Amino acid sequence: MHPRTPPQPPRWYVISLRPSGGHATLRRAAARLGAQTIALSPWRLRRCDDEAARDALAAALAAPYAVFTSPEAVRAAHALRPLRDDGRREWFAVGAGSAAALRRAGIGRVHAPQRMDSEGLLALLDSYDLAGRELGLITAPGGRGALTPALQARGARVLRADVYLRVPIAPAPRAIARLRALDAPAALALSSGDALQRVLELLPDDAARALRGATVLAASERLATLARELGFAQLRVAAGPRPRELLAAAPAALRHGS
Repeated sequence: MHPRTPPQPPRWYVISLRPSGGHATLRRAAARLGAQTIALSPWRLRRCDDEAARDALAAALAAPYAVFTSPEAVRAAHALRPLRDDGRREWFAVGAGSAAALRRAGIGRVHAPQRMDSEGLLALLDSYDLAGRELGLITAPGGRGALTPALQARGARVLRADVYLRVPIAPAPRAIARLRALDAPAALALSSGDALQRVLELLPDDAARALRGATVLAASERLATLARELGFAQLRVAAGPRPRELLAAAPAALRHGS
C-alpha cells in the first residue's frame, strides 16, 4: 500500500470579504486561475420585511429617479414590492451586477456607469437635473455613505429606503487559521471599504498582520487609498469590482505562485 501523497498548496490564495454565503462567484473565478479562496465574511445579509421598509420603498419608487446600490438591494426590494417599469421613472444601478438584477426583475431600461462605484454613479447623474427633484435611494444602512450628501449637494431630495441589513458576524475561526498558516502568496479582493475596516477591527493581531501582507486588488482608487491608510503596502487598482476584473489586476508573479 503506497503512502498517500499530501495535498499540494495552491499557487496562490484569494481572500474574499463578501457577505456570508456570497463567495461563490469569486471562488469560481479564483479556481480558474489556480487559486484557493479564503472566505473572510464581516457580516451576513438579512432582508427587511416590515411595514416601515415597505412604506419607505413605496415612497422611493414614487420618485422620478430610483437608484439601487447593490444586487441585493434589487432582490430585497423586489421581494418587498414587485418592481414594475411603468415608464414613470428612470432606473439607475451603481454597477453591472445591480443593473443585471434589475433587468431580471423586469426593468428594461437601466442606467449604469462604466465606472462601477459611487463616484461613477455620481458622474452619470451629472447629466440629469436633480435640483428640487425627488430621488429614491434603495440601499442598506452603512456603505455608500458619500452618496446621500453628494446627491443632496446636487439639489436632490433623497428618499432613502433601507431594504436589507448587514448583520455583523465574527470572522470564521477556520478562515483566521488559514490566514495564520498561509503557505503561498495571497491577494485581497477589495470592493468594500466598510468590510475591510470591520474585518481588521475583529481579527487577532497576528491574523491582521498576515492580511496586511496580501496584495490588495482594489476596485477603485478610493479603495486603494483606504487600504494604504490601513497599512497595506502592495496595491493594484482593478478595472472594476467584478471578480474577473479584480483578479485580472493580480500581478503575473502572484498568479503564477512565484
